[in-house]
Amino acid sequence: MFGLGPATKVYLAVGATDMRKGFDGLYGLVRDRLLCEPISGNLFLFSNARRNRLKVLYWDGSGLWVCAKRLEKGRFSWPSVLSSSETKVLLSQEELALLLGGIDLSRTRRKAWYRREEQANEKAA
Repeated sequence: MFGLGPATKVYLAVGATDMRKGFDGLYGLVRDRLLCEPISGNLFLFSNARRNRLKVLYWDGSGLWVCAKRLEKGRFSWPSVLSSSETKVLLSQEELALLLGGIDLSRTRRKAWYRREEQANEKAA
C-alpha cells in the first residue's frame, strides 16, 4: 500500500488529535502545527486522547491517503507533550512497526550501531 523507501520519514504528532478530522483537517494540522509539507511523501501519525485510535496521512504522488485503526482492547504507546514547543517526533520505520504492533517504545532501547544521520547526508550533498 505505502511505498516506504529509505528517504520516507515518519512523523508522530504528540498530544491528542480530534479523530473526526478528515483529509483537509489533518492536512491543516501537518502544515500549521507540525510545520511540515503534507505532500512531501512522508507519513504523519495522529492519535486520540484515549490512545485507542490512530490515523495516518500520506501523499502517494497522486493523492492523499487517510488510514485509520481502532484497537478493540488496549492502547497505543504514544509520547506525551514534554514542552509546549514540541509538536512532533521523528520515528524510524522500525519504530513505526513496533508502535503499530503494540510495543511500548519507551521500554525499548536502540543498539549502538552505526546509523548515517540525516545531517550527515545533507553535509555530503
